[in-house]
Amino acid sequence: MTDSFELIAERRDDQGKGASRRLRRTGRVPGIIYGGDKEPAAISLEARVLNKQLENDAFYSHVLTVKLDGSEEKAILRALQRHPAQPMVLHFDLLRVNEDTPVRVHVPLHYVNEATAPGVKAGGMVNHHMVEVEISCLPRDLPEFIEVDLGALELNAAIHLTELKLPAGVSLVELSHGEGHDQAVVAIHPQRVSAADAAEDAAAEGDEGGEA
Repeated sequence: MTDSFELIAERRDDQGKGASRRLRRTGRVPGIIYGGDKEPAAISLEARVLNKQLENDAFYSHVLTVKLDGSEEKAILRALQRHPAQPMVLHFDLLRVNEDTPVRVHVPLHYVNEATAPGVKAGGMVNHHMVEVEISCLPRDLPEFIEVDLGALELNAAIHLTELKLPAGVSLVELSHGEGHDQAVVAIHPQRVSAADAAEDAAAEGDEGGEA
């Protein structure tokens, strides 16, 4: 991973809904950092900086450097609460990570070569069943995304979890649950024709026949 993310956090002692609202008015976002061999700590981040970081997709599946009380900790973004009607973050959760301890993270799927897939050229439509997958790996092996190549996908065919090409040291959590969990990730099916479209096509064919 080439991106590097640094967060400068401040500890907050005043907690509760009222305290969180007052904190947001000052341009900061309340959150918590937990995990590892340390106690959970209530912290806050500057909203402007956090929002800028969130514009980068890699931020969601990257090991972050959190500066707090003069020391640095490694963490990943575990949860994010957004306002339902306004473009603002209400709360965040950071999970401390240890370089020798595997972590579970949801990473996005990046689909490539859809337009050139044989199934699409045959008139099929791509159906994405997943937009992300949960993986398990050491922090140093954490990928920003998993690529799904549709370049050879035929009509009425699918790519399943077991067919994904994973980086070294990365495994899929879903497959650890045993047989029956090899779910379809993406498929190409014939395009459905609505009853109205079918009737319109039939009428058009009838008109052409009458003109002949």
